[in-house]
Amino acid sequence: MPGQPTVIKFFAPVIDVTINALMNAIDQKMKQGQKNFILLISSPGGSVFHGLSAYNYLKGLPAEITTHNFGSVDSIGVVLYCGGIKRLSVPQARFLLHGVSANFPQGASLEEKQLEERLKGLRIDLENIAKVVAANTGKSSEEVTQAMLDRTTLNPQEAQAWRLVHEIKVELFPSGSEVISIQYQEQPKQLLGK
Repeated sequence: MPGQPTVIKFFAPVIDVTINALMNAIDQKMKQGQKNFILLISSPGGSVFHGLSAYNYLKGLPAEITTHNFGSVDSIGVVLYCGGIKRLSVPQARFLLHGVSANFPQGASLEEKQLEERLKGLRIDLENIAKVVAANTGKSSEEVTQAMLDRTTLNPQEAQAWRLVHEIKVELFPSGSEVISIQYQEQPKQLLGK
């Protein structure tokens, strides 16, 4: 239907494959003249790199992006959610804010300078995430940082009081809208035989 938004259901972690699929879907629709998108999000989070990149991409588009939490928006998923100019949530949802971590391969050996580099990177990631959430809620970066360090979980009403959510709404999108689904299923690891 002309004039209808394109709906993208992002039911996935924030990782290279899913964020590339999201940006490609938006690019394709924008080439066809679409300027109105509803991004339905339910995500356990994932990569800070990909989440911040997607946020900056969404904010920089010449398009109207509405984000709608339809389950759980956790971790870096909150940053992706902040990419919407209008942010909605279903009544039975949650938002989880927490600090950042680094993964080290088993048996990894790092020198002091490498550890310092990792720590600086973690601090900058924490700072950037706090800045994004603060810029979209009116909270200070310090308040958001503390909420992250406290591993804060918000229900939709609390998120609305934070001004993270603009409206609590059950309806996800207008009838007749095109829906593009982005999902990710991790491949099962090979089990070792006896």
